[in-house]
Amino acid sequence: MNQVKNIYSYLFNNYGPQGWWPILDYKGVNPTKTGSIHGYHPGDYSFPRSKDEQFEIIIGSVLTQNTAWPNVEKALRSLKKLKAINPKRILALNDEALKEAIRPAGYFNQKAIYLKEMSKFYISLNRRTPTRKELLKVKGVGNETADSILLYAYKQPEFVVDAYTKRIFSNLGLISEKARYEEIKKLLEDNLPKEVVIFQEYHALIVEHAKRNYSKKPYDDPLYILCCVTLS
Repeated sequence: MNQVKNIYSYLFNNYGPQGWWPILDYKGVNPTKTGSIHGYHPGDYSFPRSKDEQFEIIIGSVLTQNTAWPNVEKALRSLKKLKAINPKRILALNDEALKEAIRPAGYFNQKAIYLKEMSKFYISLNRRTPTRKELLKVKGVGNETADSILLYAYKQPEFVVDAYTKRIFSNLGLISEKARYEEIKKLLEDNLPKEVVIFQEYHALIVEHAKRNYSKKPYDDPLYILCCVTLS
């Protein structure tokens, strides 16, 4: 299905590299100037550059569930003040201190539990890369979180499917509105080179495109013409 590749080419040509995943201490700027504007690194795929950055991405993937990234950044900065962007430090924090630190990210009672479980799991790995199956067994980790961790923290070619992905591809008629996560993931992975850089950029570009074109119905997506021409 060459529409998948054509969509990627269109998005990349129009928006350029996105520089995901944002890192707190990196002074890069979000190329789109939307949402959080700090920590992005367009065109630099060397991240994470350390185990600290890797763990920051991992807990960011947990904290971003059901909230916007600027809220996650506030929570991460609160943890940083406590020197707790570290699995052992998170486990050492009492529950109330951890909850208060991550309050900006919402669902802080649940996410405090998830962060402690993830910290235990991360330590148990002893620096090795986890499997997707292992990640999905960690409390609080679903498909999207597992794939985000693998793609951005461990540089594994696992495509991240989010609500924007489903919204765009169903609107374009490439998937059913009832398509399951694994079905959408398979469609994308089967029709793209299995390359981490492409998977990272595509996921980030989908988010940017949705912010611009899918904020309210009826959707007016310039991709519709591209897909119709390709299909005809």
